[in-house]
Amino acid sequence: MLIVLLTLRVPAQQVPVVEVTLTNGMRLLMVQRHDEPSIAGGWVAHVGSANERPGITGITHLFEHMMFKGTRTIGTRDPERDLQIIEEQERIREQIRKEEAELRAAWRRGEIDDWRKPENRTPRLRELEARFRELVEEQRRLLVKNEFDRIYTAAGASGMNAFTTEDLTAYFITVPANKLELWMWMESERLLHPVFREFYAERDVVFEERRLRIESTPLGRFEETFNALFWQSHPYLWPVVGWPSDIPAITKAQADEFYATYYTPENITLVLVGDFTTNQAVAMAQRYFGRIPPGNRPPPEVITEEIAPVAERRMYAEAEANPQVHIAWLTVPFAHKDSYPLDLLAEILSHRTGRLYKGLVLGREIATQVSASQNSQKWSGNFRITAEAREPHTPEEVEKAIYEELARLQEEPVPPEELQKVKNNFAANEYRRLTSNFAILIQLLLYDGWGDWREINAAGPKYQAVTAEDIQRVARKYFTKEARTVAIYTRKPAAGARAAGAHPPDQP
Repeated sequence: MLIVLLTLRVPAQQVPVVEVTLTNGMRLLMVQRHDEPSIAGGWVAHVGSANERPGITGITHLFEHMMFKGTRTIGTRDPERDLQIIEEQERIREQIRKEEAELRAAWRRGEIDDWRKPENRTPRLRELEARFRELVEEQRRLLVKNEFDRIYTAAGASGMNAFTTEDLTAYFITVPANKLELWMWMESERLLHPVFREFYAERDVVFEERRLRIESTPLGRFEETFNALFWQSHPYLWPVVGWPSDIPAITKAQADEFYATYYTPENITLVLVGDFTTNQAVAMAQRYFGRIPPGNRPPPEVITEEIAPVAERRMYAEAEANPQVHIAWLTVPFAHKDSYPLDLLAEILSHRTGRLYKGLVLGREIATQVSASQNSQKWSGNFRITAEAREPHTPEEVEKAIYEELARLQEEPVPPEELQKVKNNFAANEYRRLTSNFAILIQLLLYDGWGDWREINAAGPKYQAVTAEDIQRVARKYFTKEARTVAIYTRKPAAGARAAGAHPPDQP
């Protein structure tokens, strides 16, 4: 028996979402749009990096990769031998981990300089690694690479992808309207019968992704440090891609446990937007996704809250980038009543018509670019302002000017015409985000992952109801010295400059 929870019959400017709960607890959100013969389909698992713990950071993002490896029948030429190889690989990996634990102990005692160096490996470890490589090569001969994508592409589907955030993991694709049943079968199969092939090879791919996205960019590692400085207690403090020591240590057993905990029907929402009928979609969803058994227990909620800040935190860094300042304040989570005036406040400050650009770039000419954003997430939020200094001005000068602009917002109400302008911009942006199947799909995936898909219709009126007094109130409440974290970036001296006697500028 299906439980129909909610059907929205609303004016044309709103999104007519139908919500249904399947017998196993999985929810299905549907939006019928017959403008074109296609369907944007996706699903969101309510798990992100905030659900991790030290030791397995990055495991959620790793799962995003693993969910494309196929099923018991997709992705291999010999399903039976494929599973046997995976089991044997795990037995070898367990022995390898024991050898590595002994090396780490020797490193802590100072007996070796680096337990990861090849020359420090024991003969037994070398033997185990050689056997593991043999199994990897045997499995590769059985694999059908990218078969999941090939099946979809042959059926006319496009745009298959996924993303992971601190709060959620989302998967999506666009299929022809007559391929809805293919989508139902493919997506339910990778939830019901996933096979995590090449687990350790993909773990290495994720580690390389971390190197490219964070360690090889001018500000990547500094931004990671800044984020960890900003969040004192909340699990938002570690990066979505994971810490470099955790990624190569994640085991398949840990991954299996993580999957069984968070990839359960009760923790997943399906979303369909496009050319279908509700009755058709519900019947198919029950047939295919209803096969997935419910979880044994509800996934644990994130309990640790960010502690109230009591002092400003600052960091100074030399980077291969233009001098700049980044400032962040602790604010509020998604759909909090103060998130709406904070969003509008960011609009008042941002863009070429905003106060920061007019005041710092055009007026004082001390900055080359500046931006502001309110970032409300599922469990908490932050407000960020970044600005690049125009030489010969310093980041500290720009920082001081930013505080002066914020003080104006705290002391003087925003004029009605200025407030209405940003409200109109918000309304226009919301409308543009809802003009295609895919755009609506992404909004529903995000909103449901953050806590409430109904915000797709409810947020607009809340923005329009914000007053100048609300803007002034949140500016006073959240933009305090104690609640902010500041990063000052100066340009890294050219090679040889320090050797010639150059010194970094004095820091306040």
